[in-house]
Amino acid sequence: MSFDLVVLALNAGSEADSVRRMFERCTAVGTHNVGEPDRRIVAFYEQVRSIYPDRGPAVEAPGCPWNSAPLSVGIDHVIMHFGSGPRSTPAIETVLRLAAHHGLAVYDPQGDDVHLA
Repeated sequence: MSFDLVVLALNAGSEADSVRRMFERCTAVGTHNVGEPDRRIVAFYEQVRSIYPDRGPAVEAPGCPWNSAPLSVGIDHVIMHFGSGPRSTPAIETVLRLAAHHGLAVYDPQGDDVHLA
């Protein structure tokens, strides 16, 4: 079983419905935005993977939180699939902290929870 979180680069003042619509667009087939990556997404992704690598032998190591790797990264989002159990809790806390630091929204599609920056 996995638990998903999505980090999204939205404009300041965005509301929860904007987060949900953006998530639907990012996960729909053939509707990915193209262009220059949002600098906040780039910085967030670099920091997350410096702590929890999503490639190479570290993905197989005990304590790796990813249920699926590499992470799904677009110009305006990062989709993460966490494994179950206690190994994911610190990673989820790290994701929430880093997303807030970079002014990014976090969406939990399982619970339909939105954390705005």
